[in-house]
Amino acid sequence: MLDIGRALAVIVPAMTTILLTGSSRGIGAATRELLEARGARVIGHSTTGDDAGEIAADFTDPEAPAILWESALDQAGGTIDVLVNNAGLFKANPIDSDDSSWFDEWEGTLRINLTAAAQLSRFAVQHWQERESSGRIIHVASRAGHRGDSPAHWHYAAAKGGMLALHKTIARAYAKDKIVSYAVTPGFTDTAMAGDYLESRGGPGLLADIPLGRVAEPEEIANIIAWLALEAPASLTGATLDANGASYVR
Repeated sequence: MLDIGRALAVIVPAMTTILLTGSSRGIGAATRELLEARGARVIGHSTTGDDAGEIAADFTDPEAPAILWESALDQAGGTIDVLVNNAGLFKANPIDSDDSSWFDEWEGTLRINLTAAAQLSRFAVQHWQERESSGRIIHVASRAGHRGDSPAHWHYAAAKGGMLALHKTIARAYAKDKIVSYAVTPGFTDTAMAGDYLESRGGPGLLADIPLGRVAEPEEIANIIAWLALEAPASLTGATLDANGASYVR
């Protein structure tokens, strides 16, 4: 007879503590709800920290990731098992903007989407090495990191491509330390961040490029993230899981 308690212990390791950035809405909110329902302890983050239990950290500030990490460690009692780099900014930056505005948007998007994730990943790797413990990082990248994006979103595509390179490097460098890295690359997802873009690109007309005929639901991406955080085998480290309705097939 199956020992249900033992089975659940394998699926959800005891006292798994997860730092999840961008947990207040969209994919992040769906992921937090699912992880908590499965018994994980989730330390959430948002820019303002308005929601109960979330740590405020504005990633446009270079010091914010360090402050977030230390605050999360304090809240966790000194141990974090999983880092989910989910926070992101998707904002148009037209090529014909004035030089100063274009550069500011470029720098801001890379800081939020890539540099903050790199900083947090560094802190996490050092944390696990010091403790001689295993750890997991999940990077929520984008289809844009593979195939590029619109002419007004060079910065977003570059940031997500950089995140994928970061992920692969971490996987190759630290597998020997039992530190694993996974990435998810959603296509369009039905979130507030993507809604305006979908509308600006023609709404239903854009679906013609998605063989599945619809965009992903946040819960679908959350299921992938939760599986990677709690169940995925270590041998999957370095892998990138695409979730784009076959709109880009590698």
